[in-house]
Amino acid sequence: MSTAPNAERGDAPRQLRGRGGLLVPLVVAIVCTLVVIGMVGMEVPPETTFPGPRFFPTILVVAGYALSILLVVHYLRHPDEEATETQYRTYSDWPAFAWVAGSFLAFAVLLDVLGWILAAGLLFWGVARGVGSKRPLFDVSVALLLSSLIYLVFAAGLGVTLPSGLLGGM
Repeated sequence: MSTAPNAERGDAPRQLRGRGGLLVPLVVAIVCTLVVIGMVGMEVPPETTFPGPRFFPTILVVAGYALSILLVVHYLRHPDEEATETQYRTYSDWPAFAWVAGSFLAFAVLLDVLGWILAAGLLFWGVARGVGSKRPLFDVSVALLLSSLIYLVFAAGLGVTLPSGLLGGM
């Protein structure tokens, strides 16, 4: 007794084949929905003038939902080609992932201790290393320069205080 080919291999039903990319717009739509929930719960003082604290998130949510819709239409019209037995559909670069994820984790843990400039410099260097850069001295220099510039823009330009950490007394 023979069974359907997709039932033997455990494949998805025919109408879902080649549409794994639909997960991306789903995730984007979920993130947009979480932002909307946060905006609805946000307390905005009545004397707030335009543009206000909800303006930028609203732009991001509208763009995110529009992107989700466009991606759904794209993947429904143009499904991915099915992979053959010898063809690999994806490749995961786990060392790169470890560098980038580890850098974000280190940044989150060390931000208050090291301060913005050093922690963000470490984050930028780790991401550069994760994506394949082989020039550590150059990367560290650019990372510290970039994190310092961002610190100046936020502190001097916008009046937003970022953690100063070890460099706070200098």
